[in-house]
Amino acid sequence: MSEEQEFEHYKFIADKGQQPLRIDRFLLNFVEFTTRNKIQNSIKAGHVRVNERIVKANYKVKSDDVVTVILDYPKPTNEIIPQDIPLNIIFEDDDLLIVNKAAGMVVHPGYGNLDGTLVNAVAFHVDNLPNKGEKDRPGLVHRLDKNTSGILVVAKTENSMTDLAKRFADRDLDRKYIALVWGDVKDEEGSIIGNIGRSLKNRKVMDVFPNGEYGKHAISHYRVLERFGYTTLVECTLETGRTHQIRAHFKYIGHPVFNDDEYGGNAILKGTTFTKYKQFVHNCFKICSRQALHAKSLGFIHPSTKKKISFDSDLPQDMSQLIEKWHNYATHQSL
Repeated sequence: MSEEQEFEHYKFIADKGQQPLRIDRFLLNFVEFTTRNKIQNSIKAGHVRVNERIVKANYKVKSDDVVTVILDYPKPTNEIIPQDIPLNIIFEDDDLLIVNKAAGMVVHPGYGNLDGTLVNAVAFHVDNLPNKGEKDRPGLVHRLDKNTSGILVVAKTENSMTDLAKRFADRDLDRKYIALVWGDVKDEEGSIIGNIGRSLKNRKVMDVFPNGEYGKHAISHYRVLERFGYTTLVECTLETGRTHQIRAHFKYIGHPVFNDDEYGGNAILKGTTFTKYKQFVHNCFKICSRQALHAKSLGFIHPSTKKKISFDSDLPQDMSQLIEKWHNYATHQSL
C-alpha cells in the first residue's frame, strides 16, 4: 500500500437475532463513507475476517459472528481551499483565534464534507496556518461535533499549536459545557466514569464500556443547574476529551442529551401521555433541531504571555428558547 493511503480498522459483533446476510451487505450497514466496491476489494485482498478466519464474498454473517475488516482510503490530496464563510470571532491575537462555532458547521474537511468547513473559513481569514502532519486540520488542537455549538480555539503559529496541543492532551485547561438532558438527574452533582470507544454495532456512534475491555478511559463531571421535571439542565466539565464523550456518557446513565438523534434523545423519553404534552415536546424539537449541547467557556494559559485567559459565550438562540420553554412548563405545569 502506498504512502498516499491510510487504513481504517473496524470490528463488529452481529446481533443475536442477525439473519444470514452477505458479508458485503452487512458491512455496508455499519461502515461510514464507503462503497460495496471498496468492501469487495478488501474481501478479495483477504482483509475481512469472521471469527478470526478469512472469508470469501459469499459468506453470510450469522448471529454472534465477530467481523473485522481493514479498509484503505485514499488520503485527501487537495489543499485546504480558503472560503469566505462568516465566522463569529470573539478574540484574536498573533498566536490564536477564538471562535464561537455555530451548530451545523463541520470543523474540518473529511469524507462527505470536503469543503465549507470551519477550517476553510479560518484559512480565508489567516494565512499559513500551522499543521502537524494533518493537512486537512491546520491550526486545530481540538474539535466540536457538527451539531454542537460553542467555543473553539485555533492556533495561528507552530509554537502556539504545540503549546495548546499539549495543554489539551494534559487537560491543563478549564472547559465547561451546558446541556439539556432527558429525565430528572438524581444527584445535584456527580461523575460518570466508563471507557468510550466505537460501537461494535454501529460505527457512527460511541458506546461506554464500563469494564474497560474496550475503548479509552473517560471521566465526565456534572452539576445540576436547573430541574424541569422531565428534563434537567446540567453543566459539564471533562477530565478526558473523547469523541462524543458527553453524549455517550449521559446516554449510558439513562439521560440522553435532548434531541440527540444519534444517541436516542430525539424521542419523548419522559413525561405524560397527554396529546398536549407530546405537542409541547415536538415544538421543543422544532425550536432546537439538534442536540442541546453548547461548549460555553474555555480558559487556559496563553502560549506566549503565559497569563491565564478565559472566554465565555452566550447560549445560542435555539438553546435559550428551548430552556425558557421548559422553564415555563416546569413553573406553570399547565399541560
